[in-house]
Formats: sequence, structure tokens, C-alpha cells
Amino acid sequence: MSWLNELLWGEGIAHSVMLLAFVIAAGIQLGKIKIFGISLGITFVLFVGILLGQIGFKMNHEVLHFMKEFGLILFVYSVGMQVGPGFFSSFKKGGITLNMLACGIVLLGVATTIILHFVTGVPMATMVGILSGAVTNTPGLGAAQQAYNDVFGTTDNTIALGYAVAYPLGVVGIILSLIVIRYVFRVSFEKENEALNATEGKNTNEAKPISLMVKNPAIFNKSVSEVSALIENRDFVISRISHVNNEVEIPSSTTVLCENDKIFVITTERDAEALRTFIGEEIDMDRKEWIRKDSQFINRRILITKSELNGKRLGTLKLRNLYGVNITRVNRSGVDLVANPNLTLQVGDRVNVVGTESAIESVEKVLGNSMKRLNEPNLLFIFVGIFLGIFLGSIPFVFPGIPQPVKLGLAGGPLIVSILISRFGYKYKLVTYTTMSANLMLREIGITLFLACVGIGAGDGFIDTIVNNGGLSWIGYGFAITTIPLLIIGTIGRYFFKLNYFTLMGLIAGSTTDPPALAYANMTAGNDAPAVGYATVYPLTMFLRVLTAQLLILFFV
Repeated sequence: MSWLNELLWGEGIAHSVMLLAFVIAAGIQLGKIKIFGISLGITFVLFVGILLGQIGFKMNHEVLHFMKEFGLILFVYSVGMQVGPGFFSSFKKGGITLNMLACGIVLLGVATTIILHFVTGVPMATMVGILSGAVTNTPGLGAAQQAYNDVFGTTDNTIALGYAVAYPLGVVGIILSLIVIRYVFRVSFEKENEALNATEGKNTNEAKPISLMVKNPAIFNKSVSEVSALIENRDFVISRISHVNNEVEIPSSTTVLCENDKIFVITTERDAEALRTFIGEEIDMDRKEWIRKDSQFINRRILITKSELNGKRLGTLKLRNLYGVNITRVNRSGVDLVANPNLTLQVGDRVNVVGTESAIESVEKVLGNSMKRLNEPNLLFIFVGIFLGIFLGSIPFVFPGIPQPVKLGLAGGPLIVSILISRFGYKYKLVTYTTMSANLMLREIGITLFLACVGIGAGDGFIDTIVNNGGLSWIGYGFAITTIPLLIIGTIGRYFFKLNYFTLMGLIAGSTTDPPALAYANMTAGNDAPAVGYATVYPLTMFLRVLTAQLLILFFV
């Protein structure tokens, strides 16, 4: 039975893989348990790893270190791929306010950590672990461990222990902060919904269909191209024209507009009023009337799946001239955009095409429309990005006053590269599209591997640390780091910036990168405002959490 003893208690590859599999499976299953409607999710993988580490299960040190770092790389790279396309656009308009408030939460959390370090004498390495747990940010934990290892050539288990003891109350503290703000400001959900509905539709870049009747004598008997030239600074596409004889046609650039012609236009909220003023009055015409049952025209959405189209401008394809079809909208990540000729296409876009059956079939061959091709994992892009990310993360940057060179590390480097590639890769003909399911699979595999390894490595001596080495007080420190910044910035956001409470909930959940808090916010609000706020601040917050965790180690350890 020596083989069984080696399998269960040895340090071979089979033992290591089996131990990781058990920790991850048990942790995921336990994570489904909810207490008062709150679940810790896959974070239970960490606690199962700590438990098994405490009772004597171990892994080979080199295998443990490799699996932990590789899991972290997969996780942060997948996060970067997800948030990259919206990272820079999140700073526009109202996003600037939300992101600045989120930065305030991050910096106040760091300041609270530094103060507690000097007041209590708890080592900064431990405090950074408590900080990461208090704000439920696993990449920050990984970045701190990486930075510590770079400086000292060894690991400090108290970083992971601090994270583990602070995390549960961190989740609770975030939700409690949301509840406190609600009652302090006597928030009425009915009034918040009314205010939200009043501001609905102010997204001026999304496509908006309107029907108009040509009434302006200045454009009578002018071609579509001539009319477009007269209002060239407006985003609009004339999708269909119904002449006085009720004949519907797809216009070309030479189609002439006559008095009382009806036109179906795709534009933006921002430009709709200008088109009404310039072309003529808006008419109430059902969209079904624009494609009658006896009409030869059909309306279909086609998926762009050919990699050679990635980064090309819509106008360069000349689909209207070659096939007699009209592209009216381009749906990207759930948002309809006006299909103007200068719009840059990306693999994964869905274009709305109007034309005859035969013409649309020809356009399908040009654009691809192959879901099978889109579902194929783009491994080249993933591993080239990881290669570049590790290279960037390994470059030492020397700053005056810092004894050790600063590195972005295995967390920061891949995160930055994945954000940049997913946002700008199409400009260099890189196909960066990854299905949501593929991205989620990579992300979950990465984070569970990382948490399992951290738990197993930190488990030995966990109870002794809690009972005899001040671990119980760490829980209180973590709760302070969680709640103080949230209550301060939440009050500022509500009182001074008059943020809608539902948006504020998303801001707070996003600034702590906490999915359970977002789930609570969505359930409470009953609309998507918290999710929008969460997505707006999440990318910048994730980056700052990783960066500040490393800087605290480099400056204060």
C-alpha cells in the first residue's frame, strides 16, 4: 500500500494534481452555500486549501509555486481581456466622476492601511494581505506576494493569512456600507427609479431609428450623397425610402429625394433633432411597414467572423455599390452603433443588413457569418499576450528614493498588455475577440488554481496565527479598511455629486471588485444601473489595486 500512501501524503505530481482538484471541487461546492443571501463563492477554495494545509497536506514547493503563478497570470490576463474594450471609454462624461470617486476609495483604503501599520505595529506585508482581503481583491494579493518574493527571494505566509481572515467580513462590510448609506440619506427606491428613468436615453452615441417626411425645399431633387455633404458632421444612414407611390427601395448615393418622400433613418439621439429640422417632420410609421410582406427586401443581422476584416473601415467594403444592400447598424458588445463609412469593424460585430435574399447571401460570404469560426479559441493571441505581459512585468523600473527597482510583476504586466491588446489590437489586424464562455473558463481556472495554492501554502500554522499571533485583531483592522473609505466616499458621492443610489451601489461594488456586492445591488435595485456603475469603475480600480499592493510592499517592508 506504499503507492496509496505516496498518492495521499507524498509530494509527487499525481499527489499535487489530485490535491488541487479536491481543494477546488470542494471549495466550489461549499461556495454555493448562502448565509442571509450572501455567498463567498469560489473564495471557499482558499479556505478549503487552508484547512487541508493545516492538517498536514503539502505540495512540492516548486510545483506549488508554478501553479500559483500560472493561475494568477491566467486570471489577470482574462480580466484584462474582458475589461479592455471599455477601459478607456469609461473615462468619458459621467465616467470621470465615478472613476475619480473610485480612486478616492482605493487611496483612502491605502491610507487607512498605512495608519494601522504605524499605530498597531503589524508588519506591512501582513497589512497588505489584510487590505486585499478587506476589499476582496485577489489580484492585489498575488501582486503583493510577487513583490515580496522579488525583494526578499522568499514568501511571507502572513500575507495570505491576512487576506483569509479579512475576506469574509470584507464581503459583509461592503454590503453593510450600502445599507448604512441608504438609511442615512433616507433613500426612496421609487424616487431613485423615477430619476433614473428621467435620465434614460441620454446615451447620445447609440443608434436610434426615426421615420421622416421630406419637407425642406432646399433638399428637393437632391441626391443622397448631396444631402449627406450638406450635413456631413452628423451621424446618420438613410436605410430605406418610400416614394409617393409607396414603392420602398434601398437608396444608393445617387438616389434623389423628392417632396413628401418618406425616409427611414438610423441616427443618434444627439443628431436626431438636427435631422428633423433639416429634412422634415417626423412621422409615426411602424418599422414593419418599411419591409412589407410583398416586398423583396429582408432585414438580417450578419456576424463578422473573417479575420481579414478586423480593423477595416466599413466604407472600404463598398457593400452598397457591389451588392445593393444597406448596412444600417453595427451591434458591438450589446450596443447598436450607427453604420457610418468611417466605423472600424471588429471580429464579433453584428451588422444589420437590408437587401434582397440573394444580395444578403452574397454579403454573408464576404463577412463570414460563421459561428463555428467565432467559437474557435484564439490561442495565438492569448499566449502572445501572456508572453509580452510577462516580459513587461519583468522589466525593472528605478525610481529615486525606492531601494529596490519596481516591477509590474506577473500580475501587473499581463493585465496591462491584455487591456491594451483587447482595446487597440484591431488597429494592427490582431483578432482579439474571445467568446465570453472561453474568457470565463480561463478566468475561473486561473483564480481557483491560485486560491488553492495560496491556501495550501498558508495552511500550516493558520490556527496558531489566529489564536496566538494577533490574527483575531486582523479581522477588526480589515473591517475598518473596508468600511471607512466606503462610507466617506459614499457620503461624498451622494451628498455633493447627487449620484443615483443605484449607480452608487455599483460604484462601491466595483471599487472593491466584489461580485457578491454587485449581486446584492442588482437584486436590490431590480435594474441594470448598479451593473453599469460597476463596469465603469472596475477596470481602473483593478489596475490600482494591483499597483498599490506592490508599492506598499516596496515602500514599507
